[in-house]
Amino acid sequence: MNTDITNNSRAGEHQPRRARNIGLWVLQVALGAMIAGGGIAKLAGDPAMVDMFADIGAGQWLRYLVGTLEVAGGVGLFIPALAGLAGLGLVALLAGATITNRFVLEQSPWHPLAFLVVAAVIARALWSRTEAVVGTLLRR
Repeated sequence: MNTDITNNSRAGEHQPRRARNIGLWVLQVALGAMIAGGGIAKLAGDPAMVDMFADIGAGQWLRYLVGTLEVAGGVGLFIPALAGLAGLGLVALLAGATITNRFVLEQSPWHPLAFLVVAAVIARALWSRTEAVVGTLLRR
C-alpha cells in the first residue's frame, strides 16, 4: 500500500511539469505560425505590407529584413534547441515593432506588444536551454 502512495506522489509531481511543457509548446506553435505567416506576407510583397513599410519611410529593404527575421524566428520556435534563442530574438524584433506602431505609424501598439509578451514568456521558460546553446557556440 505504501508503494502505491509513493508512485502516485511521483506521478503527481510530473503533472505540473507536463502541463507546463504542453502550454509552452502551444505558445510556441501559435506564435511561430503567426509570426512566420506575417514574415511570409512581407516577403511575398503583400500590398498591405508594401504600403505599411512605405509609410514607415525606411525603404522596402526593411520589409525584406523584417520578413526574413520573422520567418527565421517563427521557424526557430519549432526547433527545440533554438526555441529559446528564437524567442529572445523575437522579443527584440517585436520591441521595435511596438515602438514603430506607436510612434511612427501612430497605430495601436497592443498587437505587437501582446506577441512580445508571449515571446518573452517563451524566452524566459527556455532560458537554461538558451544559455547552453550560446555557451556551446562560444566554446567553438
